[in-house]
Amino acid sequence: MTDLRVSVLGGGSWGTTVASLVARNTDVELWARDEDTVQEINEHHTNEKYLPGVQLSNRITAHSKLENVVRNADVLVMGVPSNAFRDVLENIKPHIRAWVPVISLTKGLEKGTDLRMTEVIQQVLPGHPVGVLTGPNLAREIMAGQAAASVIAMEDEIIMRQLQKVFNSGLFRVYTNDDVVGCELGGVLKNIIAIAVGMGVGLGAGDNTRSALITRGLAEVTRLGVALGGRAETFAGLAGMGDMLATCISTQSRNHHVGIQLGKGRHIDEIIEEMVMVAEGVKSAPTVMALAAKMGVEMPIARDVSRVIDGDKTTIQAFHGLIRHMAGSEADPG
Repeated sequence: MTDLRVSVLGGGSWGTTVASLVARNTDVELWARDEDTVQEINEHHTNEKYLPGVQLSNRITAHSKLENVVRNADVLVMGVPSNAFRDVLENIKPHIRAWVPVISLTKGLEKGTDLRMTEVIQQVLPGHPVGVLTGPNLAREIMAGQAAASVIAMEDEIIMRQLQKVFNSGLFRVYTNDDVVGCELGGVLKNIIAIAVGMGVGLGAGDNTRSALITRGLAEVTRLGVALGGRAETFAGLAGMGDMLATCISTQSRNHHVGIQLGKGRHIDEIIEEMVMVAEGVKSAPTVMALAAKMGVEMPIARDVSRVIDGDKTTIQAFHGLIRHMAGSEADPG
């Protein structure tokens, strides 16, 4: 793998972390928008804005110009937020070589089209093998050397097996899965459930309530995921239940943080304004509800989270409604 040239687009916490993991196997080119971040990574091998106190590998070279990172890449890793994803792809289109695999790290849906990020890649860069790297991966824990597992999902098994070796390193173990739809949706949909669980914590709910919300939330996620073409067993694995647990219980989770703040009565705009990183669940909620309506899938937890974000319900109203709703048969939707 030392001969592969890997480029990572996105200098946030997860993009930088993935670049650091790959740098254990080969040299990495990283693109970041911010000139100061680029200079800091190159001169000091740190990214204090997103990963304070962490020393980065000197095998990472940062750039602020996209073409410098893309033109010689053998593998391209997309770690930019969903709202900027298509624009970045359009900008790199003239510079990327044919057949270079493009792997998404982004756990969101495109607003206005309801597309998954791999579908956006296929639209903008037809002919390129696409995949997703996803799982219960908290950047700071991984950079602190703690064990973690992830999943790389692609339809092409030969390329997937080769890329597994690129990302797999030390205590970071990477599994494979050919269910791209299920793996990608697991990473997207759990963000909304994490907001709901956070709302409960912010309102003072205990572990019993939190466990009930996570379990019923997983049922919602699985229903919609299967309706959209994913496999049910995928949502019981790392990309589904594993990612949901990490996002719903960790204080490092951005979506969980948003939920807690909502539960404390703060307005969503105020919460987002003070955040350095993007909480994809906030952006994805309307799109997820549109998909659920289109597929005829009941998602009461996600629906109430979306209403709170839109200002149509208070967190107390939503939470009390959910508790009342969770009184039917476990086999029933909701």
